[in-house]
Amino acid sequence: MSYLEAIVLGVIQGLTEFLPISSSGHLEIIKAFFGNHVETEESFFLTILLHVATALSTVVVFKKEILEILKGLLQFNQNDSTSFSLKIILSMTPAALVGLFFQNDIEQLFSQNLILVGLMLLITSLILFLADKARVTNKEVSSLNAIILGIVQAIAILPGISRSGSTIATAVILGIDREKAARFSFLMVVPLIFGSMAKTISDSNLVIQKIELIPLLLSFFSAFVTGIIACKWMIRLVKKSQLKYFSIYCLVIGLIVIMYGLF
Repeated sequence: MSYLEAIVLGVIQGLTEFLPISSSGHLEIIKAFFGNHVETEESFFLTILLHVATALSTVVVFKKEILEILKGLLQFNQNDSTSFSLKIILSMTPAALVGLFFQNDIEQLFSQNLILVGLMLLITSLILFLADKARVTNKEVSSLNAIILGIVQAIAILPGISRSGSTIATAVILGIDREKAARFSFLMVVPLIFGSMAKTISDSNLVIQKIELIPLLLSFFSAFVTGIIACKWMIRLVKKSQLKYFSIYCLVIGLIVIMYGLF
């Protein structure tokens, strides 16, 4: 992997992790564009590492909220912090189970399968379109909502379905306040990403030895910095209800990618 490719992949991850246009889908598109025909396991490892970089971006932006979650987990009193922490745990359970029992099957999806990516981008486009039409309410995230969002997050493991886009859009459709929906969406993925990275490292010693260190660091740093900017930007966009533009973008890119994959 060249230095230019490493930086581009990092910037793409940083932007698309928080914007509702599928980071994993765009990473597969960029890998194919650069002719990055690496082994499936190595490609999956790079994708996970870049997600760790943007998870750290989330930690920086939401450090106060994360401290509240940790306090809630350490306290046994029933309060808002404890309730919120339990909802985060509920939301991450479906994706954790899928990652634990189906990781080998998931890895096979990260091999520049552009037709799959394109189809999933079309689904993302539809979800964002429906959310943009939903009426604005001030509901909180309930325990049932957390489970539903967790199931949506598990499905969004598929490259091309935006994790942030699908979870935020589903939350908005369920009537949850838009800013609260965005914050919950970004926070619910952090424990999963760190857990997935730990499992991937323990299972992929040979893969780590194959990857060059400097391109890896360039990708990681560029994803981290870009992620901080994109995270703050996305919260403002969701509050202003501008998801339809991302819906149009996903529709156009999805169709282009499908056509490219076919011909």
